[in-house]
Amino acid sequence: MKKQPNILIMHADSFDGRMLGCMGRPALEGVTPNLDRLAAEGTIFENTYSTYPLCCPARASMWSGRFAHNIEAWNNSRGLEPDSPTAVSRINKAGYHTRILGRSDYLSGSHSITARVGSWTRAAAIPRPVHGESKPPRVLPEGEKRAKKRDWETVDEAGDWIREAAQADGKPFMLSLGIHSPHHPFLTSPEYLDRIAPERVVAPPEDTLDHPLLPLQRLQKNWGHAMEPEAMHLRRRMYFAMIAEIDDMVGRILKKLDELGLRDCTWVFFTSDHGEMLGEHRQYIKLTHFEASIRVPLIVSGPGAQKGKRVKEPVSLVDIHPTLVELAGLEPAAECDGLSLVPELTGGTTSKRPNGVFAEYHSTCCPTGSFMLCSGEWKYQGFPGYPALLFNLREDPDELTDLSKTQPDKCAEMDKQLRQIVDYETVDRRAKEYDRAQFSLWREQHLREGDYRDIMGAVYSDNPHDPQPWRDEDEDRIIGWLEG
Repeated sequence: MKKQPNILIMHADSFDGRMLGCMGRPALEGVTPNLDRLAAEGTIFENTYSTYPLCCPARASMWSGRFAHNIEAWNNSRGLEPDSPTAVSRINKAGYHTRILGRSDYLSGSHSITARVGSWTRAAAIPRPVHGESKPPRVLPEGEKRAKKRDWETVDEAGDWIREAAQADGKPFMLSLGIHSPHHPFLTSPEYLDRIAPERVVAPPEDTLDHPLLPLQRLQKNWGHAMEPEAMHLRRRMYFAMIAEIDDMVGRILKKLDELGLRDCTWVFFTSDHGEMLGEHRQYIKLTHFEASIRVPLIVSGPGAQKGKRVKEPVSLVDIHPTLVELAGLEPAAECDGLSLVPELTGGTTSKRPNGVFAEYHSTCCPTGSFMLCSGEWKYQGFPGYPALLFNLREDPDELTDLSKTQPDKCAEMDKQLRQIVDYETVDRRAKEYDRAQFSLWREQHLREGDYRDIMGAVYSDNPHDPQPWRDEDEDRIIGWLEG
């Protein structure tokens, strides 16, 4: 009987899937040799999309194999419940040693008060900041190399666990290794920063879109200070330096597998939960369906994988669950929304996604739901109550020209395809009903306790440690939304 393969999935946080040397990014050429090697030894899915451009819902979707609205993973404090079936739990029951190390962030109940209240009150469209840069960019002193010390501790622990699991009892293992970087705050060391040539770091093209959701999104994100050329150049260079450090972490794990003679019997995945805007469209962090925010890396190497294969067809994080369980020899769950990528990896017959790749969003900095469909060269975004967006990614990869008005037939066709995946007005109502119900309970409690206005001032503030007064006009918006 053939031994089941080991499975190792490494997932970063806020890693734009376009930002790799093997993806032709000039600033990163020669900077990501380990990830480039992994791609050369296996398959890179060049157009991989998150299901949700926010940490917890994206990870909940990846591990469950379900779209966020099907598991009601609405925001960073609402993901999966502890007893929910996941790829890890299913593979564990199949006889694998399993372990989750480092950043996981897929269960309900975590994150800050801002992640809850800011998300619940999004439809009130309050014109105040609700996000921002938590700490200024920082470069460590000369002589210090490891900037992301907690990530390195996780990587070192992972190496030890792999050795122990491999020597235990002959059973295969599955390891999920979560890396927090390159999530902001921007932090790096001189060694990694020096790997990024300053002249190769260029500003993104100027955005002139006039969609009505964008001004509020930029205001609530509160990153305007980082749009100045010098400030943006520094953050972009530091982000690339953080990717260089991740590449060293990946190299450390690959070396451990080589030392233990496990590479030929281990499937290795590298991916992320979502991307990072990094100044594109005059925004930072995530929370949008623009390419910088929604694209993620997906590189897979393992026994039987086609070497050096580049898959251009769009795929999704929701496809990872059925891929993992098939590699472990299990049948896919009946309710799974994704499709296994094993055919693409091994050269078998691929299953065409009937309507393209889907993503959604129901949280802070967007007062209505955002629903995305990528099909071929086209990307469509539908927003209940607001105009749609339509882009041709082949001709306009930077998404600078909205074609929704000039190509109404294509826009209608894409909207019809999107509706075959999801009744997005109904899902939007469900998400907003959840928001209103959760916030109403919370508001009543804190009105009784007398700290409601102080907390709201801290949530909607340039600095949560220096709360701004909660104004009567802000509360009027809340009341109008609750009663609307």
